Amino acid sequence: MAFRLHIAAAILALVFTIVHASDPSPLQDFCVAVPDTNAGVFVNGKICKDPKLVKPEDFFFPGLNKPGSTANPLGSNVTAVNVNQIPGLNTLGVSLARLDFAPYGLNPPHTHPRATEILVVLEGTLLVGFVTSNPGMNMKNKLFTKVLNPGDVFVFPEGLIHFQFNQGQTNAVAFAALSSQNPGVITIANAVFGSNPPISPDVLTKAFQVDKKVIKYLQSQFWWDNHY
Repeated sequence: MAFRLHIAAAILALVFTIVHASDPSPLQDFCVAVPDTNAGVFVNGKICKDPKLVKPEDFFFPGLNKPGSTANPLGSNVTAVNVNQIPGLNTLGVSLARLDFAPYGLNPPHTHPRATEILVVLEGTLLVGFVTSNPGMNMKNKLFTKVLNPGDVFVFPEGLIHFQFNQGQTNAVAFAALSSQNPGVITIANAVFGSNPPISPDVLTKAFQVDKKVIKYLQSQFWWDNHY
């Protein structure tokens, strides 16, 4: 019996060693290996500042009390506050965003490849939702959706496609916290139909099962980016 306990303990120790030895989650889209160490960049995408040169301003960002301009075809504006705006956020694993919506404004379907998002509505009414990843053969992706009023909170799991839509006749404001200092954003329509160079119309025609003229029309449109 004692021998079996020792064997079990050894196996558990090995498993935990393997788990802790795994690579950390990347905080950038890719990291191309180079033999020249002088040409390398830290995995977190930023080179650390000498602590003796750090200032309070490295941890500061002003102006989130001011609404972003929603004068665009989407009727929305996302003011991001991540490591690019606050250098002191580097490696801390958290960031913030203010979302402004004109009446019937939309933050279109998108995903954050490196972060879970938690959103709270301050003003207005938002229809929000996310779609699950592919569940399996002959099964459909499931939509989780909810109408949010001021004070309501909703969570969008990491990497899943989600959206926010102002279905009211007044402006709406929300704030979101994200579990990465560099969460990234992929707006689905922009990525699929607005990439440069464009994805082959033959690929998209097959994928969406529509006439190629429809694909070429969509690729000819200007796909607006509401993230600033």
